[in-house]
Amino acid sequence: MLHIASNPSLKGLSVLSPKIVYSTHTGKDITLDLLMPQIPEDACEKRYPLIVFIQGSAWHFPDTNYEIPQLARFADDGFVVASVTHRNIEEGHPAPAFLQDVKTAIRFLRANAEQYHIDPDKVLAFGTSSGGNTALLLGLTGDMPEFKTDEYPEFSDSVCAVIDCFGPTDLTAFLESPQPEVRSEAAALFTLFCGGTLDKELLKKMSPINYVQEGKSYVPFMIAHGSADPTVSFSQSEQLVKRLEECGAQVSFICVDGAVHEGNFWSRELWDIFRGFMKTQAGFYHPAP
Repeated sequence: MLHIASNPSLKGLSVLSPKIVYSTHTGKDITLDLLMPQIPEDACEKRYPLIVFIQGSAWHFPDTNYEIPQLARFADDGFVVASVTHRNIEEGHPAPAFLQDVKTAIRFLRANAEQYHIDPDKVLAFGTSSGGNTALLLGLTGDMPEFKTDEYPEFSDSVCAVIDCFGPTDLTAFLESPQPEVRSEAAALFTLFCGGTLDKELLKKMSPINYVQEGKSYVPFMIAHGSADPTVSFSQSEQLVKRLEECGAQVSFICVDGAVHEGNFWSRELWDIFRGFMKTQAGFYHPAP
């Protein structure tokens, strides 16, 4: 017979709460899935840092399940993780609806911080592809009135740090590609993105690089991109990193050699680097009890 110790602190265990409604202002429920550390009854006052994750979807409807197995590791480590959906550009919700929604989700989570055991002062945005674009915008447009809906207006939608994976940083660059097929696909996508008319001013407004200016303060950024990405050029991240560095931002840049868009981009090593960023640079690592 093997005897092992019990686990009264529930360390390393997590729980998934799916389809939590965070917004109804459009007349349709908008939801998020929440991963949380399991919390013993005698530790109900504990608060944990929050990761707001936005899965890439070309600004359509994010698959909140795609990275759940990997994100669960953060919940095991003592983070609350919200995998957030947003309105779909293909259903008549052009930009900036996706950004307004995710900002609403952040305010909802702060409003319900006690219920979900969240430390409202420790919020990190994490996204991939179009979700990376969203995460970058979250880090660069905190509490801007033009992106704020009337839900939970007394709470902040700012974040403390950003992890971006292969997110588009300059949307207008896709329309200037030397490859005709890229320009054609981009024109079709961004016509939907803009609500039926290709609006270059709106594309500039939703391009993170245009918010990076000298004389401003910035949260820490970690940006990762595959060198062989056929969907979002590696140069998109290079240019943003250069601009952030020129403006004095704290930015870490990871090139994943030979990686494409998703797929072989991911590795345990990369997830461990993200964990290290949260601990040393974002400054709010909170190990599970």
